[in-house]
Amino acid sequence: MTAPSTHGSTARQAQTPFHFNSASHLMRIGRERAANFNELLASLRGCPEESIFQHTFRTLQEHHFIQQGFSNDFAHWAYVDCNEVGLAEQLASLDVREFTSIADLRRRIMEMVERYLGQNPLAGSREARQPFYFCASDTIVVPTTFVSHNLTEFLSAMEQVGLHSVHYHFIEARLRLKLQSNDFSVWLKDEMDLAPVATLVNRIDIYTSTLEGVRDQIVKAIRRAMN
Repeated sequence: MTAPSTHGSTARQAQTPFHFNSASHLMRIGRERAANFNELLASLRGCPEESIFQHTFRTLQEHHFIQQGFSNDFAHWAYVDCNEVGLAEQLASLDVREFTSIADLRRRIMEMVERYLGQNPLAGSREARQPFYFCASDTIVVPTTFVSHNLTEFLSAMEQVGLHSVHYHFIEARLRLKLQSNDFSVWLKDEMDLAPVATLVNRIDIYTSTLEGVRDQIVKAIRRAMN
């Protein structure tokens, strides 16, 4: 990752400081459940967007960015509770970074399931060992003491802030921002006039990096830009 020079952005003062927040999540079980893949399809059509986000993006936090195995709950259920290895592998190949809306992500998941059931019709009604319960999280935002008015302060805060804050601004924000970006990149672009650096940060691989790895890559990108 190579970041361009900031050309004076180090001394730039933000009109809107970056307030580092953390978050706690209260898990709630939704109305939708599925005992087989036919029911899963029906539930996928009507479940809230928050549930799709929960079982894909938030799974990364719950399993601390699984680097091997199943990176979303749908794939895990298909493998563990339904013994449909082929579908599990297809669902596990889903790369959430490709999507710019929850609606598109929902459609892709449904297409994968529908295509598999078209080829394996008996799998649709085969009972799972355990039902799939659609969940979502209510987010409770918790302010931290870290506030950044310029790039130097932002770098210092990034090095010290807790990993829950990194997740809140880098992953959680994507639902609020309609999957377009993350809070760090938005601030770097809008307040520090660092669009190229913001793009580099937004491209950090959330599948092959732990939360600590995400933090390290952001810090390194900013350090390179400041030199």
